[in-house]
Amino acid sequence: MAEISFDDFMKVDIRVGTVTRAEPFPEARKPAIKLWVDFGGDIGERKTSAQITVHYSPDTLVGRQVMAVVNFPPRQIGPFMSEVLVLGVPDENGAIVLLSPDQSVPDGGRMH
Repeated sequence: MAEISFDDFMKVDIRVGTVTRAEPFPEARKPAIKLWVDFGGDIGERKTSAQITVHYSPDTLVGRQVMAVVNFPPRQIGPFMSEVLVLGVPDENGAIVLLSPDQSVPDGGRMH
């Protein structure tokens, strides 16, 4: 993987937000969940979809804090417009596990 500069890293705006709403996304090509995430302050609520159905269901996500890239341009995912990229890592079988702070923190906090 190519090295990047610190300035390159600073261009990626990764923030913490709280999931306020989650719904199944049956129209997606791969199993996914629609998420609405509140980043507080100037960013507000943004929506996204995530292929996280192996470890999560919509009812387990509401109130959970997640990390997301908030400065990508919106992207059309089927009939749904995704506005942020929620971050996760694959488990030993490749299913996504969400990244989140291990303590409650104010929404909108930027990752350092």
